[in-house]
Amino acid sequence: MSNFVVSARKYRPTRFDEIVGQEHVSHTLKNALQSDHLAHAFLFCGPRGVGKTSCARILAKVLNCKSPTTDFEPCNTCESCKSFKENTSFNITELDAASNNSVEHIRALIEQVRFQPQQGKYKIFIIDEVHMLSQQAFNAFLKTLEEPPSYAVFILATTEKHKIIPTILSRCQIFDFRRIQVGDTVKHLQEICQKESIKADEDALHVIAQKADGALRDALSIFDRIIAFSGNELKYDDVIQNLNILDYDYFFKMTEAFLTEDSASVLNTFDEILKKGFDPDIFINGMAEHFRNLLVCKDSQTIKLLEVGENLQQRYARQSEICSNSFLLTALNIANDCDIEFKMARNKRLHVEIALLKMLYIQRVVEIPSLSTGEKVVSKEDEKKNPEAIAITQAEEPSPKADLKVSDPGETPVKEVNLKPSHSEKTLKKSSSKHGVEKIDINNLLAEVKVNDDQDLRNQEIELEIEKVQKAWDEYATESESDTFRLTLTNALLEVQEKEIRVIVGSRLAVDTIKTETGLIEYLRQELKCNELMLDLQVDESQKPVLEKPQKPLDAKGKFIKMRSINPNIQDLAKRFQLRPDEE
Repeated sequence: MSNFVVSARKYRPTRFDEIVGQEHVSHTLKNALQSDHLAHAFLFCGPRGVGKTSCARILAKVLNCKSPTTDFEPCNTCESCKSFKENTSFNITELDAASNNSVEHIRALIEQVRFQPQQGKYKIFIIDEVHMLSQQAFNAFLKTLEEPPSYAVFILATTEKHKIIPTILSRCQIFDFRRIQVGDTVKHLQEICQKESIKADEDALHVIAQKADGALRDALSIFDRIIAFSGNELKYDDVIQNLNILDYDYFFKMTEAFLTEDSASVLNTFDEILKKGFDPDIFINGMAEHFRNLLVCKDSQTIKLLEVGENLQQRYARQSEICSNSFLLTALNIANDCDIEFKMARNKRLHVEIALLKMLYIQRVVEIPSLSTGEKVVSKEDEKKNPEAIAITQAEEPSPKADLKVSDPGETPVKEVNLKPSHSEKTLKKSSSKHGVEKIDINNLLAEVKVNDDQDLRNQEIELEIEKVQKAWDEYATESESDTFRLTLTNALLEVQEKEIRVIVGSRLAVDTIKTETGLIEYLRQELKCNELMLDLQVDESQKPVLEKPQKPLDAKGKFIKMRSINPNIQDLAKRFQLRPDEE
């Protein structure tokens, strides 16, 4: 049997200073030990493989260390530290809550708390994956956790803090462990390579750190696997081959093809990637990440966000210099949309190829609507091809809206405030495409023609006639599908004064009914050709329609009389058959 020990165990931290990427936790614990302000219960929570259990063991070891250092690190030479290292310490108990999650296991743990430590000052209980305890086990643990003996210290560790009940959380001092940064992971791997006399490429270590996704234990496991594959020399090609990772060269090559509009290179490179067994969505996600890295390199203040090796970082910087911001943003948006719609596409290869062809021709015309002015920005490439840009004016579409004011009986009528359409001119840059074809937006031209027509109508002096107003009013009422609205318009009294129509109705309900019909004022303005037309709604209760009293239902005699008045033959029929209805 081989004596090989995996790197995650062989290089497990034994001091606070050796914990990677968790300085905020180790510094706080050392200060608490120095000031003698140590809590009786701790909760270490965070992602997997970031040092929670290792930190718990170091804390447990330093609490019973007989000769700690001046900066409160365990000496690792005393009897207590040696017994802990050899797993023979009676003062430190570790419990895996994933397999010991019942009430009986917690009761056995509480029973051990009753006994004082045989050696040392404290008796430490480390419970890993504490979120796996059952609800009953948590409840049984509450009292002991809240008021333990002075010599008992509990250290809980979990990857899912949200599954722990609030009553447990409130009794613990919580420490949140962070994901380990790529730079910290690469530095730690480099130290291991020096100790193991392994020659490693920096780019290869960066790939391992990125693949680990913030978990140092995962990075060390990948490191052992690659070493078993390549021996004492760790190369970039061996890493991407063993981990089945797409090479950065493909992304750089694809971007160069986009910039030169080489469609054959784009499609052939994509075909080569598929033949190597990579899924299309993995490639499109990699392209999006590549565009993001290029965009980050455009600014010296954000280049630190690029988590790659120095050689690769320089390569990104060189390519970012020949890529415009508009190209990168548009390509990133296309890649993102392609990824979102990828699952719904039936022909996934064709779906990605269409996205790649869209990226291919971004350089021809790139127009991004401005959020503040509404202008269209034309790419620098087109400005160079067509320096004489022609500016055309565009007017906004008029949106006249009438606010109808209501006056009560006896009050001075308040006229409506007519919101005249504002026509703010905007400038559009008209550029030629690669083939010299000028681009004109037909919607802009139609809007300009409509504005000119409306201006001509406003310039005309139009006198309203009551006959035309009444005709347009009645036509609108006739076309209405609502009986209530039709009756309201029919009973309204109209008066004309210059460019104002005074509408007199019998109740406020009728006013509200007319106000809700937003199309009425637009219809009248169009039919009467007066865009400055205003409505003045007034209430006059005398205009209420007089309702006839309902008639009583006819009896048999009344029905006969009514039928006789309609058809005189009814009387002859009654005489012939000797019918004797009641006389009047």
